[in-house]
Amino acid sequence: MRKVLILALIAGFVCFGLGTFAWAKPIKVGAVINLTGPASSWGQYHAKGHKDYFRYVNEVKGGIAGNKIDLTVVDHAYKVPETVKFVKKFCTLDKMDMIATWDAGSGLMAKPIIQKYKTPTINYSTDQAILKPPIDYMYLPFGSYIMDSYAVLEYIRTIHSGKEAPKVGLLTYNNAYGKTIHAPSKEYGAKHGIDVVDIEEFPTKTLDLTTELLRLKEAGAEYVFVQILPSHIIMALKCADKINYDVPFFGTWTATDPDFFTRGKGLIRDRVCMQFTGALPVDGTPGIKVMEGLWKRYKTVTTFDNSYWEGVVIGMIMERAFQRAYKKFGEINSETINDALETFRDEDFGGLVPNTTYTKTDHSGSFTARIVKINEDQTYTPLTSFFVPGKERIKLLKRR
Repeated sequence: MRKVLILALIAGFVCFGLGTFAWAKPIKVGAVINLTGPASSWGQYHAKGHKDYFRYVNEVKGGIAGNKIDLTVVDHAYKVPETVKFVKKFCTLDKMDMIATWDAGSGLMAKPIIQKYKTPTINYSTDQAILKPPIDYMYLPFGSYIMDSYAVLEYIRTIHSGKEAPKVGLLTYNNAYGKTIHAPSKEYGAKHGIDVVDIEEFPTKTLDLTTELLRLKEAGAEYVFVQILPSHIIMALKCADKINYDVPFFGTWTATDPDFFTRGKGLIRDRVCMQFTGALPVDGTPGIKVMEGLWKRYKTVTTFDNSYWEGVVIGMIMERAFQRAYKKFGEINSETINDALETFRDEDFGGLVPNTTYTKTDHSGSFTARIVKINEDQTYTPLTSFFVPGKERIKLLKRR
């Protein structure tokens, strides 16, 4: 009789366990990332950071309220039609609770599908066009390229020692990504006494930039602000040396990738800076400690990389949205996740990214910047404190 009772209890626990497992559905996340196309080194490290963070949440934190995050990463090879195909599948057949898209063009083309099926989506690219109305269900992880443009020009204005207005030249692709800094740079320059003397655009397949650099030099540009891939930044530095054009170069937060430092040895020197809104190892913030813990635990990277950093940041933002959805609504699905995101008010992610706010009318995340110097040893030196471009004065930490 006693044996029968014990067996019955065991069977009951097993059934209870199976019942719980069947009831608790995973949180399904889809990410469409460039893993094999142009600039795929960014995408590969984005995926590493995103995967590592969710793995950490599942293995160390026990998921979200006991529910595992199930991340599916697919490769669109930097092809817009592939993104559209995958996003439609994610929204319909796979019924993902949340999605990440990668580049500006893909995010824009997928936006109508995302809004039709009401699936909250964070875009890895911070192109401001992503948030042109209607903004429903589309989010940026942090400030757009408008912020980068304001921050770079404000820094140039601050360090400029001449009596006349600083003369800035833009060197960009002739595509949507390159042109993201055109309008905000001209607008900010006109308002704050910065002379944008020339804008040089070129196709992504260009193999030499001597002509463009000569034009910038002839226009008298004392500073060059670029919105191009890291490989073309290296090319620009080579061409500047060839024509004895000794000026500082500034980029947005996308100015480096894992290959940049190897290819830029002897070229980067002491002349390349960028806007970078995130934490660096030298900051020692709690968020940095978490990311460094991921390196040690999973060994997918061994040093700081801003692409890996963004993957972790987006993972953190998604995790917080899942937690908030469960706490506020008792369930985690596309609708509750989206509602939860719009309750974010100065959300603190351990300083890994500026405090994040989303409202029903603003999905930009933050508008806090700083300028850092890019060093040849794959480190970054903060040149300013964090500041809100156009609203706060820059505090210089050191000269370039």
